[in-house]
Amino acid sequence: MLLPLIVALGAAGALVLACAVSAWWWCAAGVLLVLTALAVHDLTQRRRAVLRNHPLLGRFRRVVTGQHSAGRADDGRPYGPGVVALVRERAAGAEAPEPFGTRRDVYAVGHEFLEPSMRPAEVPDEPPVVRVGGPDCTKPYDMALLNVSAMSFGALSSHAVLALNRGAAKGGFAQDTGEGGLSDHHLRGGGDLIWEIGTGYFGCRTAEGRFEAREFADKAALPEVKCVSLKLSQGAHPGAGATLPGVKVGAEVARARGVPEGETVVSPAHHREFSTPREMVCFLARMRELADGKPTGFKLCVGSRRQFLAVCKAMLAEGVTPDFIVVDGAEGGTGAAPPEFPGAVGTPLTEGLLTVHNALVGAGLRDRVRIGASGGVATGADIVGRLAQGADYTNAARAMMLALGCLRTRRCQTGTRPTGIATQDPRRVRALDVADKAERVHRYQRATVRSACRIMAAAGVRDPAGLVPRLLLRRTDAATVCSYAELHEWLAPGVLRAEPPASWRADWRAADPDVF
Repeated sequence: MLLPLIVALGAAGALVLACAVSAWWWCAAGVLLVLTALAVHDLTQRRRAVLRNHPLLGRFRRVVTGQHSAGRADDGRPYGPGVVALVRERAAGAEAPEPFGTRRDVYAVGHEFLEPSMRPAEVPDEPPVVRVGGPDCTKPYDMALLNVSAMSFGALSSHAVLALNRGAAKGGFAQDTGEGGLSDHHLRGGGDLIWEIGTGYFGCRTAEGRFEAREFADKAALPEVKCVSLKLSQGAHPGAGATLPGVKVGAEVARARGVPEGETVVSPAHHREFSTPREMVCFLARMRELADGKPTGFKLCVGSRRQFLAVCKAMLAEGVTPDFIVVDGAEGGTGAAPPEFPGAVGTPLTEGLLTVHNALVGAGLRDRVRIGASGGVATGADIVGRLAQGADYTNAARAMMLALGCLRTRRCQTGTRPTGIATQDPRRVRALDVADKAERVHRYQRATVRSACRIMAAAGVRDPAGLVPRLLLRRTDAATVCSYAELHEWLAPGVLRAEPPASWRADWRAADPDVF
């Protein structure tokens, strides 16, 4: 705020000199008065948090954000500047078409597209939803095709969490709380919540860091909580605990997590309440019982196929299935990951979805479990592609942050970003206008789901369940295009329990419900 004050004082001084010394000072006074007016505008407008935090200086974005190369923020991991621009346009409510004649290289190896129908379907008036809730669930939930993926209070500011929640309430979709606990800001906006419980059991933990059943049951009973999710791992750092720097652990964050204020919080790498697949599915059953029958599931970044098959065997042995499984791809990102983990550890979303979907089908369990897909989802085409690969619905994190106004400087962990999103600095947080950003999140989600519905209709599909692998095509070389039905093996229902195919036989036989 020092620069606007200096400019205003300079303008006042120039006016005095213009009246008392020389008329030439009117030139300087005019310039400084214009700058003062711009500073006042920046401070009072609500659409751009950067300008509210950095009046005048915020107009020079690279100075404020520390971006010194043109490609830093838009180099496309996992999506490029075209997608970033599309998300921002949709959030602003002004989706502009690409300039005439421009298109992606449809002959590039790896290009994917949906097979259009000669008889397209009608686009539904209302977007479809997915009923989540297996036979042991007494309070099923209708999940939107696109929801807010896991982002914790602490990593995000109070205003960012509240804006996401109000956006979810406006659009009828869900917000995953992330593993950082159930804060007041999650509950104030009226949106539906998926309460995520990680290895630290934040929000329902004992002083020793173990799971506290009574506190969990009390919070799971809140009407805003529609589902509960057990986090095993996430795409950005599977097999490693997350870290929240002490500078972000203020009084509110500490209270939501049940940890000491001002101390760095490190989540354990694994759960302490179970150590085998059988114990894990029994713990899920206990969570569902404590949640009074609300949908209960788990999230993971897929690793060993044998280990996931061991979980499937545990489900069969105990007669317990989760209501949903969220597959998080290695495309996921976070500032809480060890620096060399992203891209080096974990399975990409496509392979993870294929593994989980086929394992559940082959075990005869797929009709009891919904699958969510998370990691690099930003457009309607992304949603449709993931549904064709085996998912039932999708979640997005980075795209929702872009809708909030994120500048993609990739320094979230520092807590110094100027948009008021990934910080606990009260001054920076206040600059994020909740009402404006909630509407942006709502507009982005609505436009993206509408786009997905249009793409499905072009393929002759009205119900997401009709998106089958044969409709999704991929160019494998300059002269060859194959469908996903041809590219990958798709198991028949129950085949693993009857006669596993050769490609799955060794993993299925080695899978042990009592050993991860």
